[in-house]
Amino acid sequence: MRAERYWLLKSEPSEFSIDDLGHRPDRTEPWDGVRNYQARSFLRDGMKVGDRALFYHSGKAPAVVGVVVVVREGYPDPSAWDPMNRHFDPRSTPDAPVWYMVDVRLEDVFPAPLPLAELRGIPGLENMMLLRKGSRLSVQPVSEKEFQVIVSRAGMARP
Repeated sequence: MRAERYWLLKSEPSEFSIDDLGHRPDRTEPWDGVRNYQARSFLRDGMKVGDRALFYHSGKAPAVVGVVVVVREGYPDPSAWDPMNRHFDPRSTPDAPVWYMVDVRLEDVFPAPLPLAELRGIPGLENMMLLRKGSRLSVQPVSEKEFQVIVSRAGMARP
C-alpha cells in the first residue's frame, strides 16, 4: 500500500480562490491550466487519490489558506485542446496529451491565512520548497512533517 503524500497547490485568488472551490458542486474542481513540465509531472505521476495538499493563495498576500484532498488522479487537461482557452497548447492533442490535471475536493479552510512571511519563521519549515529562493512551481511536494507543522499552526490538527 502506498503511503499518503503531501503537496502544495498555488493559485492566484483572483483566478481561483479557496472560496471559489468551496462554492463548487461537492466542493470539488479540476486543478487545470498547469503549464510547467515539472509541475505537470507531479500531477500526472505523483499525485494519487487520498493525497492531501495545502491550498496556497499567491499574489499580493501570499498565504496558505486551507487543505484539499485529491479525489481523481492525473488525467489529460482538455483546456490545452481548446483554441479559445487561455491555456491552449497546439502541441497537446487528445491522442498525445502534454498537460495533465487532478481533481481536488476542499477539506478545510483555515480560520486565518498563514502568510508567507510567517511561514519563513516557523521551526521545521526551513527546507520547505515554497520557502526556497526562486521557487515558483505551482504544484510542489511537501514533506509530511511540513504539512503537519502548517496544519497544526493553523489550528486544524487532525488525529
